[in-house]
Amino acid sequence: MNQIAQNINELRLHIPSHVKIIAVSKTKTVPKIREAMNAGQLFFGESKVQELLEKNEQIPDAQWHLIGHLQTNKVKYIAPFVQMIQSVDSLRVLKEIDRQAVRCNRIINCLLQIHIAREEAKFGFSEREIIDILESDVLSISKNVRICGLMGIATFTDDMEAVRREFRGLASFFQRIRNEYFRNDPSFCELSMGMSDDYRIAIEEGATMVRIGSLIFGERYLLTIKN
Repeated sequence: MNQIAQNINELRLHIPSHVKIIAVSKTKTVPKIREAMNAGQLFFGESKVQELLEKNEQIPDAQWHLIGHLQTNKVKYIAPFVQMIQSVDSLRVLKEIDRQAVRCNRIINCLLQIHIAREEAKFGFSEREIIDILESDVLSISKNVRICGLMGIATFTDDMEAVRREFRGLASFFQRIRNEYFRNDPSFCELSMGMSDDYRIAIEEGATMVRIGSLIFGERYLLTIKN
C-alpha cells in the first residue's frame, strides 16, 4: 500500500463516516491524485481555476470542489463540471454562478463562505450580509444555484481554543439559519470547516466536511501553473 493510501486509511479511523473528506489537491500532481482516488477518496478541493481546469482534463472522473477565492470572470470555465463551489463569498459571484449554470443547463451546488477569522485578508460574508441575502429575493430568483450550507476558514494560529470558538460560532449560525430559512430544504446540510491542523476540533463542533491536504499528500510543493 502506498503512503497516500495509508494516510487516507488512517484518517478514516479518526473521522466519522458522516463527515466528508475533501482532499486538498492544489499543487499536487495528477499521479498523486490518482493514488488517492484508487484508495477510495471521492472529493478533491482546488483553489485556482487554471490548475483545476488542467487537472479536470486529465481526471474528468474526479468530484471537484472549488475551495479558493473565485473571480466572477472565471466562473464560466468551471461551471460545466464543478461538483461544488465552497467559496461563494460575494453576491456578485453568487449571481454569476447562477448565470453560468443556466447557460450550462445544470444546477451548481454552493456553500456560502462566512468570514470567521481574525485576519482581514480572508474572504467571506458577514453574518448580517447572509441574513440580508436570505431575506431578499436573491435565492428565489437564482434557480440554478443550490445552497447546500456554509464554509469557514479559522484564524491561522496555535491558539486552538480560539479556533474552537470560531468553529462553534459558525456552527451556531449554521443551525440558526437552517432552522429559520432552510427548515424544509434537506439540501442545506453541509458545514465545511477544519483543515489538517484543526479538523478534529471542527468535527467536534459539528463539521460535515473537512478540507485536508498535508495529512493526505504530505507537505505542499509548488507547481508552475498560473492562475
